[in-house]
Amino acid sequence: MASVSARSAWWLAIRPATLTASAAPVLVGTGAAWADGKFALGPALAALVGAALLQVGANFANDVFDFERGADNADRLGPQRATQQGWISAAQMKRAMWLAFAGATAVGLYLTWVAGWPVLALGLLSIAAAYLYTGGPKPYGYLGLGDLAVFVFFGFGAVAGTYYVQALSVSPLALLASIPIGALATAILVVNNLRDIDTDALAVKNTLAVPLGDGPTRGYYLLLLAVAYLVPLLLWWRGLAGPWALLPWLSLPLALQLARRMRHERGLALNGCLVRTAHLEVVFGLLFAIGLAW
Repeated sequence: MASVSARSAWWLAIRPATLTASAAPVLVGTGAAWADGKFALGPALAALVGAALLQVGANFANDVFDFERGADNADRLGPQRATQQGWISAAQMKRAMWLAFAGATAVGLYLTWVAGWPVLALGLLSIAAAYLYTGGPKPYGYLGLGDLAVFVFFGFGAVAGTYYVQALSVSPLALLASIPIGALATAILVVNNLRDIDTDALAVKNTLAVPLGDGPTRGYYLLLLAVAYLVPLLLWWRGLAGPWALLPWLSLPLALQLARRMRHERGLALNGCLVRTAHLEVVFGLLFAIGLAW
């Protein structure tokens, strides 16, 4: 078992590469708010901080609960997990999880003061979703429902929620703009679940990849990428956004490279695909936000 410093262990537990999944939807929601003349700096920054804290709390929860349920073990192919490695105790990880959720709640109270009770409801649902993904008596991540939750909360919830705290309403543009971001966030999870398909099956962690199998899961990933790139075309075609909404298509070479890799890479090689899918989401999201705002 490798030894690391406490600072390094906590940094690994935060999983900084995954924070793009929380930043991208906030950028897109803010871009849509700017396009409609509703941009508000304070709520936008608060949404970014709150989303990051929710992501960190979810990462801590996954770290400790997957270890306690046996999904993270010595046969794991993904990056090392702090609790499983013994770098951080389960009790410490749970305290850190609740601290992150408390920070997200504090940000949520400010946003509730700004935008009203719908923000409070969304925040509480988001915390519950982050915890119950791998925690609780029947974690839904073990029942094949993780993909749907990621699409809803990292797509609609984060994009439309960010728009709402600035505009105090939700526009058709914000709703449709949430779809590609939700699809790319889900694609990150799909790579993770494809990599862990064998060990998850042994641990009775029935992610959607387990019943689908290897081939269909790879096709599912490609479908998510296709959806992400088709939505900007739809926005332009329907007149909900100008031609600058097609700016995310500049990231298409990255998506095509990932599509080729995902056809054949297996095992540890999928860790690279996971990181690059996260990079794709943030590049796509930044370009999309700029295109919408322009």
